Amino acid sequence: MNTTSTPTYPRAVLFDLLTALLDSWTVWNAAAGSEEHGRAWRARYLQLTYGCGAYEPYEALVRQAARDTGLPLSAPAALEAHWDELPPWDGARELLAALRPHCKLAVVTNCSRVLGTRAAAIMGIDWDVVVTSEEAGFYKPDPRPYRMALDRLGIEASDAAFVAGSGYDMFGTAAVGLRTFWHNRVGLSLPAGARAPDAQAATLAPALAWLQSLHASPPASS
Repeated sequence: MNTTSTPTYPRAVLFDLLTALLDSWTVWNAAAGSEEHGRAWRARYLQLTYGCGAYEPYEALVRQAARDTGLPLSAPAALEAHWDELPPWDGARELLAALRPHCKLAVVTNCSRVLGTRAAAIMGIDWDVVVTSEEAGFYKPDPRPYRMALDRLGIEASDAAFVAGSGYDMFGTAAVGLRTFWHNRVGLSLPAGARAPDAQAATLAPALAWLQSLHASPPASS
C-alpha cells in the first residue's frame, strides 16, 4: 500500500530577494574591495534601513553606509553597475520551478522600485507580485511591505509562507502571522527579541519539503 503523503503547499510563497534567493554578499564585497569592508558596509546599511522605518531612498542609504564605513563613493557606484550580475544561490531557481505549478510567488524586498525589479528579473520567472520598500513606503521589518504583498495576491497570511534571508525578517513575519523558513546562508545570529523561525537551514535544499508539508505544521510560538 502506498503511504506517501500528498504535498500540501501553501497558496502563496513570499521571498526575501537580496539574501534569500540572491547572493548579494559577493557583489557587495567585490564593490567594497574585500569581504571585511563589504561586511562592515552591509552591516551599516542594514542598521540604517532597519532603523529608519519609513522609506528613504535606497541608493542614498547605500551611499551613506559607504561614507560611514570609510569607503569611497566608487563603491556604491560599482555595486549598482554590477547589480544585474547578482548570482542566485544554488538551488534557488530549482525551488521556484518546483513551486511554480502549485503556489503564487512573490518578492518582498528592501530596495528601490527600479533595482528591485531588475534583481527580481534575474530569477527568470514570472512573479505574481513584486513589492519593494519604495512602493510600500516602509522598509522591512515593518509589517506593511509583507501585508502589501499579501493584499496584492489576495491571500491571507495563514495561507502563505515566507522564505527569509535575514533574521530581522522574523519581526515582520511574526507581526503579520507568516510562517517562515530562514535561509541563513552565512550563519548569522537571530536578532535579540525576534521570534524563532519555523525552520532554518544554511541552504535552500530543505525549503521545498518544509513548504510541501506546511499545513501540517502550525507557526512557531512567540
